Amino acid sequence: MSTISGPLKGDAQKTTAQALQGALVDLIDLSLVAKQAHWNVIGPHFRPIHLQLDELTDLARTHADTVAERLVALGVSPDGRAAAVAKSTKLQQPEYGWIEDGKVVATMTDILDGISKRMRERIDLTEEPDQVTQDILIAVTQEVEKQRWMFQAQR
Repeated sequence: MSTISGPLKGDAQKTTAQALQGALVDLIDLSLVAKQAHWNVIGPHFRPIHLQLDELTDLARTHADTVAERLVALGVSPDGRAAAVAKSTKLQQPEYGWIEDGKVVATMTDILDGISKRMRERIDLTEEPDQVTQDILIAVTQEVEKQRWMFQAQR
């Protein structure tokens, strides 16, 4: 059995892999949290929030795939298993059951704010060891912050 090797070695690979793995966990859990809220949102603004949560889910899944593939390109095996995500997620979890639309908006704004802050830390950490990864993280952050704005504007 062969393994995948990448262009980075040592500390550069380790730092970059940690940043990407953290981003992967954030994005996978974001897709799950957004879909959970999508199924359970209720209230007068149900329809636009329901549809926006689908957009957010799609965005998170697309970027998670890009992040995971970057890990592979660097010779690191991505870990998107449910147990790994559950163990290391930093995302606030929505409550079980129906969730009022205003609470969904507030929760998603807070979740996206936290992801944005962690992504910006990862951008800083990857500037030196891998600008390609940094570019990916910048693109993810741009989309996360756009979604945060769109949710926050509904408060």
